[in-house]
Amino acid sequence: MNATLNVSSSPHVRDRWTTPFIMMVVSLALLPAAAVGVYAYGIRALWIILAAVLSCVLTEFVFDKIAHKPDTWKDGSAVVTGLVLALTLSPSVPIFIPILGGIFAIFVVKCCFGGLGKNFMNPALAARCFLLISFGKAMTTFEVDGVSSATPMAALKAGKAVNITEMFLGTSNGIIGSSVLALLCGGLVLWALDIIHGQICFSILISFSLFMLLFGGQGFDLKFLAAQLCGGGVVSGAFFMATDYTTSPVSRLGQTVYGIVIGLWGGIFRVFGSSADSFSYAIILGNLLTPLIDLYIVPKPRAYRKNALVGFSEKEKKPFYKRIPKPVVALTIITLLAGIALSGVYTLTKDSIEEQKQAAKAKAYLSVCPDADHFVKLESADAAIEALGGGVYGTSFGKAYINEAFVAMDENGKVVGYAVSVTSGDGNDGDITLALGVSPDGTINGISFTKLTETPGLGMLADTDAFKGQFAGKNVSEFTLVKGGASGDDEIDSLSGATVTSSAVVNAVNAGLDFINTYMREGGTQ
Repeated sequence: MNATLNVSSSPHVRDRWTTPFIMMVVSLALLPAAAVGVYAYGIRALWIILAAVLSCVLTEFVFDKIAHKPDTWKDGSAVVTGLVLALTLSPSVPIFIPILGGIFAIFVVKCCFGGLGKNFMNPALAARCFLLISFGKAMTTFEVDGVSSATPMAALKAGKAVNITEMFLGTSNGIIGSSVLALLCGGLVLWALDIIHGQICFSILISFSLFMLLFGGQGFDLKFLAAQLCGGGVVSGAFFMATDYTTSPVSRLGQTVYGIVIGLWGGIFRVFGSSADSFSYAIILGNLLTPLIDLYIVPKPRAYRKNALVGFSEKEKKPFYKRIPKPVVALTIITLLAGIALSGVYTLTKDSIEEQKQAAKAKAYLSVCPDADHFVKLESADAAIEALGGGVYGTSFGKAYINEAFVAMDENGKVVGYAVSVTSGDGNDGDITLALGVSPDGTINGISFTKLTETPGLGMLADTDAFKGQFAGKNVSEFTLVKGGASGDDEIDSLSGATVTSSAVVNAVNAGLDFINTYMREGGTQ
């Protein structure tokens, strides 16, 4: 009999469950949410999931070969990363988004830091944040069956009603993995099998719920709380992202503190932040805090006797401030100073910025309705905008959104025109927002841009009189974009080298014209 002992350095395996087995179970737990996403959003959601998973697996496979490392891609962790990443994406993102996100997650966040068990933050979440920063427009566009609309969280943040049942089932507009029911089924199975730690999951949910009840601005409103819990990635973050072994604390007390911090940060970002969906950032910050939690919240060893270590501890004892690593102190001070500075600047300039925005809008409306003395709201127009719920207007104007509409009045109270603010999401470098003015007989007074960030020398030429002037003085119901010169009143000559921008502007103007003719001139009362 071979009596050779296999001696190896720590950490030692003390569980019958291997990493591949755990990753397989987590993947299976994510499948219900993936299946609901494919059912709700169609075959494109499946392609995005497959692209993310294959991108992650192939990236780790190639890295292993180039770096001459063991085939770590076989442990299944790359599959889990791809699934988690895909479920946080909109079903309308371009296919390169999950591919690029998978490469970033595995190569940059995981492999470059030593592989599984050595990454300092959740790879899938880091990739999602990277994509949000780099491709904000693509990541925040939610389109199903060719129709764009605001996510439930964006609508809720704007003070609009949402369908909590649809949010819970995952059939409302949003990310692929938005089914809270499916996520809970998978997450609770993982918790029951003791694969994930309940201290993290439930401390996040409880602390987030308490924060929203206290500071959400709606009081003890259970419907409001249910909507907040069902949206914005709270449940998926609590069960599938924050529970990552590598990036969460070791001790149970540390895990509880970690979960509470994430829940509170998530609530702060949700209530006071500008983004409706920012729970990913809360978990990332929790990941960064994990080493500090593990440094000061250490599990007591078994058979620990305090008296046996008195002499040693007295010799090695240092003041608290000397035991804090200098990089942690420096990073904390820098973060605090930056936060205070940013908060101070925001507080000092908030009112001024808002005044400037209102002044710019008023100037734009006056420029397209020059005979106006003041502007008033029209009930039928406001009701029509409210009914859109932040979604696109019509089906033939691209991603055009009606922001607000006014009736232009002279000093005697006579109607001298109509003004409407329209945003097109089809711009080449971001949204394009313009004010459109129309006289009572339907003649266009002109357009004025309130937001235009297109390419200098190309798309920005839309703000020149040579292009804008083509709309003024025309009395048509709709414009057509042409190249090489316009020959009729209903034709607009495209900017050379900026067809995308030109098309977005024409669509916005056509949407505004249709809205005025339908709800203000014909449907409204003068």
